[in-house]
Amino acid sequence: MKAIRPSMPVLPVAGGAAGIAGVGVDMVRVDRIEAVFSRHGERFLKRILGEGEQLIFHRRHARDAARGMRFLATRFAAKEAFSKAIGLGMHMPMAWSRMQTLNAPGGRPVVHLADPLHDWYNTRFGPAHVSLTDERDMVIAFVVIQALLQP
Repeated sequence: MKAIRPSMPVLPVAGGAAGIAGVGVDMVRVDRIEAVFSRHGERFLKRILGEGEQLIFHRRHARDAARGMRFLATRFAAKEAFSKAIGLGMHMPMAWSRMQTLNAPGGRPVVHLADPLHDWYNTRFGPAHVSLTDERDMVIAFVVIQALLQP
């Protein structure tokens, strides 16, 4: 699993604003994800989550099922928001498990992409930034994609 480019300085464009290539947001009801998980279990997890996310889900779900479901819902929302921000929706090379939201050592969520999405993305865009929030019944993901910086 390759990480996309780490955050780098953003060159100003006209008006001094940072170059933003895309923005995506998604809101998910946790009970909706719970219902799908209860029907499809591991098959749903393997379709939606990357390997790193699956490990984290299983650890959290084993300790606290509600916390595990919120994790699954936030990752589902992050994938939806990311697919909107890059303008593909769920069309090739975008696939659920090819985009993972994992945490940096300090806890900040970081986007990791697998090929062929990784290569496709890196020829078109700069760094991706993701923010996640969750409540007992609802989660939200917000993604900002920076423009590709030209030398």
